Amino acid sequence: MEILIIDDEKAQRDILRDILTDAGYKVIDAANGEDGIKLFREYHSPVVLTDLKMPGKDGMQVLEEAKQINPDVQVIMMTAFGTIPGAVTAIKIGAYDYLTKPLNKDDLLRVVKRAAEKASLLMENIRLKKEISSRYQYENLIGKSPAMQKIYQLIDRIKDIEATALITGESGTGKELVARAIHFNDRRKNGPFIAVNCGAIPENLIESELFGHEKGSFTGANRDYPGRFEQAQAGTLFLDEIGTMRIDLQIRLLRVLQDKKVQRIGSGKTIDLDVRVIAASNEDLNQKVREGFFRNDLYHRLNVFHIHLPPLRERPEDIPLLTRHFLSACARQYSKPEPKLAADALKRLENFNYPGNVRELEHIIEKTIILSDSDVIHANDLILPDDNKDIHPKETVDSLIGMEARMIDNALKESGGSLKNAAEKLGITYKTLQYRVKKFGIDKKKYK
Repeated sequence: MEILIIDDEKAQRDILRDILTDAGYKVIDAANGEDGIKLFREYHSPVVLTDLKMPGKDGMQVLEEAKQINPDVQVIMMTAFGTIPGAVTAIKIGAYDYLTKPLNKDDLLRVVKRAAEKASLLMENIRLKKEISSRYQYENLIGKSPAMQKIYQLIDRIKDIEATALITGESGTGKELVARAIHFNDRRKNGPFIAVNCGAIPENLIESELFGHEKGSFTGANRDYPGRFEQAQAGTLFLDEIGTMRIDLQIRLLRVLQDKKVQRIGSGKTIDLDVRVIAASNEDLNQKVREGFFRNDLYHRLNVFHIHLPPLRERPEDIPLLTRHFLSACARQYSKPEPKLAADALKRLENFNYPGNVRELEHIIEKTIILSDSDVIHANDLILPDDNKDIHPKETVDSLIGMEARMIDNALKESGGSLKNAAEKLGITYKTLQYRVKKFGIDKKKYK
């Protein structure tokens, strides 16, 4: 890290330079406040070590100007014993610390180290915020197809409107990415973005996870727990796989959305909420409403704004853009030179069906980058599934598994795609059938 020293005594500057250079810091110095500020404007040193009393522009003026240029700069004052009150005043207006002359080497290195650590942390936070902002700006969502252009327009229209939104689309299309794009472009961008996969939380825990609980409210509740709604205050709560939520919890969720208040399990106190809710589903919620597995009133409460993400196979013109993006990102991730993509490789990628959508394309590129040492990716270098035929359902070598898949296939055909009716025919629960359908990659729409 670079340290800027400002002191009108050359001998003092030389001593400081030697000590700090030996400690591993890069050092630049100036003989007065005017030259010091010029160097600071040029190099933006994160830590400045300046004398308080100097002819011309003194240390207090250096502090004020440096803070105007970069509020995160860490300024350390050097002062004689008689000017300690002035150094204390400097701390009150933004200096990091002060050292008294003659300087003690150990004290100098200790204070400089702490200031450098704080400066590093601030710079890292700034970098991460820029990275997050860039990553989720909807202008940077990958895709030039008409379908994606419509999605950009929808996000632009709803990002500042405090209404719920429902994002639908197959698995791997990027529903959470769109939710984050909405969040990071509205007034809540500095608040938390809390994502909850409703299908991944055990049924006996999801109520506590969403709404929180008080200590002692049930067995295992050893402490107060603020639920995800409370955690998302002044921000966005993203409820993924909302279609898997139990009916009784749907009723409670509806009440929270209507009242904008939440009550922890075991508490009689209600908590006011300032949370935007965005839900997502890869299922047909209209069908679930008709089958009695999803409340009609909750569906309409969530579906104030609807964004549907098309599968990748319906926007093949976006495949070259996405491929180049993933090639570059994966090469950086694994510290490899970015390879070129040969025409035969791109053609093979464009002809693939992508049952896993954008996520599957990303995984294909990632595996290819890991296993290939070539500077040009050809069709044979791509790590794709062996068989890309539209087989339904997916058969396996194991005859029992294949038989199970065929039984589900027949039940869905007889039920016209209704999971509820098919589950009754098979003598299994709705959730068990739902899991099996996902496991075998069965497209329910094919039976309607």
